[in-house]
Amino acid sequence: MENEFTYEDYQSTAEWLRSHTTHRPQVAVICGSGLGGLTAKLTQAQVFEYSEIPNFPKSTGDANVYQELRSCNKELQGHAGRLVFGFLNGRSCVMMQGRFHMYEGYSLSKVTFPVRVFHLLGVDTLVVTNAAGGLNPNFEVGDIMLIRDHINLPGFCGQNPLRGPNDERFGVRFPAMSDAYDREMRQKALSAWRQMGEQRKLQEGTYVMLAGPNFETVAESRLLRMLGADAVGMSTVPEVIVARHCGLRVFGFSLITNKVVMDYEILEKANHKEVLEAGKAAAQTLERFVSILMESIPQPECGN
Repeated sequence: MENEFTYEDYQSTAEWLRSHTTHRPQVAVICGSGLGGLTAKLTQAQVFEYSEIPNFPKSTGDANVYQELRSCNKELQGHAGRLVFGFLNGRSCVMMQGRFHMYEGYSLSKVTFPVRVFHLLGVDTLVVTNAAGGLNPNFEVGDIMLIRDHINLPGFCGQNPLRGPNDERFGVRFPAMSDAYDREMRQKALSAWRQMGEQRKLQEGTYVMLAGPNFETVAESRLLRMLGADAVGMSTVPEVIVARHCGLRVFGFSLITNKVVMDYEILEKANHKEVLEAGKAAAQTLERFVSILMESIPQPECGN
C-alpha cells in the first residue's frame, strides 16, 4: 500500500503538538513491549493520548501491550497509547508509550507516521527498544542486545514503509541502510555499559523482523539463525527505515525475553504473557541504561 498521508498531514500533526506543548524534543524514544516504564523517569512530563492527536493512528487494544501486565503492576494501568514529552537526564525527549504493529492491521505508513512527525518537530535522534526472542545460543533471558544491524524480512516481499512516491522533503528516493544504527552511539553504549558494572555483558547483534502475530516455527527459527540473525521480533525495522530516510540518528536495544525454540524435542513454547513477565526485571536495567546514554547524544548544532 502506498503512503496514505500527505506531507501536509504530518505537518498539521506536528503543528498541533507544537501549539499544545512548550517542549521542543531533540530525542524520540519508542518504548517496546513492557518498556513503557521509561516514561516515569521523565521530568516536567506532559502527556497526550494517541486518540487526541490529529491524524495519529488509534490503538487497537493489541497495541496496548501493557494490559498484559496490569494484574501484576498497577502502575501500568491506562498507560498504553500515550505520547509523553519531558526531560530525561537533562535531554529534551518525546516518548511513545505503546507502538503500532503490522499484525494489528496497521499499514506501514501508519506504523511509521509518528517518526516523520518527530522529524518535523525537530528531533534529530531516534532510540528504539523492543522485546525480542533470542536466536543466538549465547543469549540468555534478561540479556540486552545492542542492535548493530537488522534484516527486514517483510521487505523481501515488498512490505516497505518507503513504497510509493517519494517526497524529497523527507529524504532521497534510495536511502542507504548500511549505516542504519549509528556507530558512534554504539561505541558509547558499550562504554557506558562497562561503567555500569553489570554482571551480564551487553550483547550486540542483528535483529530480524517478522510480520507476526504468531511466534516462529522451529524450521523458521533455524532459517533465521542461518541468515545471521541474533534476535527476532515483530516491530522496530519500519520505524528505523523511515527515521534514516529522514536523516535521523538511530540506535536501539532488544531486551531478550525468551529463548527461541530451535529443537523439536523441546516441549516449551513461546507465550506472550511469560515473555513480558520475564522482561520486567531486566527492563529496569534497560531503562536506567537508556537514561545514562542520553548524556552521550551529541548536542544539536547551533541554529537548529
